[in-house]
Amino acid sequence: MIDDDWDKEESYIELNPGIPLESLDGLSDFSHIEVFYIFDKVNPDTIVYKSEHPRENPNWPKIGIFAQRKKARPNRLGATIVELQRIEERKIFVKSLDAIDGTPVIDIKPVFQEYLPRQNVVQPRWSEELMRHYWKH
Repeated sequence: MIDDDWDKEESYIELNPGIPLESLDGLSDFSHIEVFYIFDKVNPDTIVYKSEHPRENPNWPKIGIFAQRKKARPNRLGATIVELQRIEERKIFVKSLDAIDGTPVIDIKPVFQEYLPRQNVVQPRWSEELMRHYWKH
């Protein structure tokens, strides 16, 4: 599986039948939502607890799992901010969700501007290289 070019992905999240539709009231007033999901396809034997090179690239430093966004995490939890396109009945259509079809979504939250960083985000150069093709704009 290639972990790049996620900006091209258009997908939908389908609400479980036991959750009332009114739980989506007001969500369409937001341009973006944050989606929390489980990397359920990750083999527990591959979960990373030690430092390693991101994407096994020896040109990047060895770092711990909590200094990267790798899917083979101890809690297998993923989170992504996506563009909300529309809502149709039980389906929430989004753009740029970096999860594969069938991934269990555990929560959805609207993105409030006030929750985004107010200061400049600082990150190491290797992360910029890693993300260069993740979202192609």
